[in-house]
This record gives sequence, structure tokens and C-alpha cells, in this order.
Amino acid sequence: MTKNQDDRTPEEWRELLASYSYPEEIKQQDGRRARRRAKKAHRQDARRQTTAWVREQRRRDPLRPTGALIIVALILGLGLGARYLWPGLLGQDDGKGNPTTTASATAAPGAPAVDPPASSSPSSPSASSAPAVDRSDPDTVAREAIRLYLTRNPPEDQRHTAAVLRAAPYLSPALVENLTAHQDPAWEKLVSRGGVSTVTEVTVGPAGKDLPADTPLRVWRKTVATVDVEGYRNYTEKTTLQAEVTRADDGWQVSRLLGL
Repeated sequence: MTKNQDDRTPEEWRELLASYSYPEEIKQQDGRRARRRAKKAHRQDARRQTTAWVREQRRRDPLRPTGALIIVALILGLGLGARYLWPGLLGQDDGKGNPTTTASATAAPGAPAVDPPASSSPSSPSASSAPAVDRSDPDTVAREAIRLYLTRNPPEDQRHTAAVLRAAPYLSPALVENLTAHQDPAWEKLVSRGGVSTVTEVTVGPAGKDLPADTPLRVWRKTVATVDVEGYRNYTEKTTLQAEVTRADDGWQVSRLLGL
């Protein structure tokens, strides 16, 4: 049987201390007192390092059995609490004689099958999803597209894409996508001036000679919009845009705008 450390005799303690290994520089200390102080300091430093090492090893240890039992007991307690406090969660009786069941997608035997409601997928802003309008005349299409696109109310619209969607019935899907994907400097300018713009007139005429000539499937039109702005200061400006209007299966549509 191993002897308790408190039962060691003085001779045994001296032998234990004599067997302790010290660095060579401690043994070379001058004087017995100096060596004794150096040995004591070395043992204290070794004890501190050992204590720090043990603490670090305990910190890195995996979950101890006692901690695991506490966690298991906590989980079981939560399960019992949910059973009595929220019986409907597990499909049990609610305490009033009314059995509760969880929702199921399986129909009861003999019940008529009910089709699930059709999910409404978000529609991308395009002319195809816009209300039907008269697009039989290219000049009218160009006029209405410019009027709707340049009529803007930033406090209500929040973004310039609202004006794009208003004009979408007269625009090609590709142009709608292009306008919504890019910022409009005119919108930023209007916002900075605290303005709300209203188009009072749009004149439409033939485009200049620097643009392609008209064909049965494509025409270019010069549009000049008179825009009244109410904001930090009120003013009227004219906006000139060149519009390419092309024929589609369901009528004419503006497919390109130059001058934005």
C-alpha cells in the first residue's frame, strides 16, 4: 500500500528533495543559502507551470459525464413541459376532451380531393404583364410612353422603376428590363430638388437624318416633352428623346430611347 505523503519521515523528505533535478546554473550558485533560495524559486516556478498546464488540459477536455447528464435531464424536462403546456404540438388531447391533430397534406378517406391554391409567382416587370392598350399607331405609342415615363412623384414612387412600370404597356420587354436595371440621372436630379414632375405636352415628329429611315417594321420618332416641376422651386423644362418604335405581334412598341 502506498504511504500517505503526510506520514513521510524527515529522512524520506530529504531523500525526495535530494532526488529533485535542478538546472545546472542553480547548482553553480555560490553559497548554500543562495542555492537554497534558487532551488525554492525553481520549484515554485515549476509548480505554477504545472498548474497552468493542468488548467489548460481541463479546458480542452470534452464534455464530462456530469455535464452530459445535466444536458440530458434538461432536454427531458423540456419535452415533458411541452407535453403538458402545449399538447397540440404533439397531437394530443388539449385537456378539454378535444383531441388535437397536426395539419396533414393527406386527405381523409372518402373526402373529395382539393387542389392546392395556385401560388402566385412574382412577375417580372414587362410589357406582357401590363394591361392591354391601343398600340396600333407608332406616334401614339411614342407619345404615351414618354408621357408616362417622365411623369414622376418620388415621395410616392420611391424608385424610378415605378415610372418604368407605368410606361411598360408601350415598351418592349427588353427596354423595360434595361430601364429598371439602370439608374436614371433625371430621377436623381428630380429627387435632389424635392420635385414632382408632370408632363403637360408631348410633341412627336420624324427623327433626324442621322437615324435610320422608316420601314414597315421600324420607325424613329423625335419626342419633345414639356415637363412642369414643383419642388424647392417651380420650373418648366423640355426633354427631347429619340424613340425607336418597332412592330410586334400585338402592335407597336418603343424598343429604344436615346437621350436619357
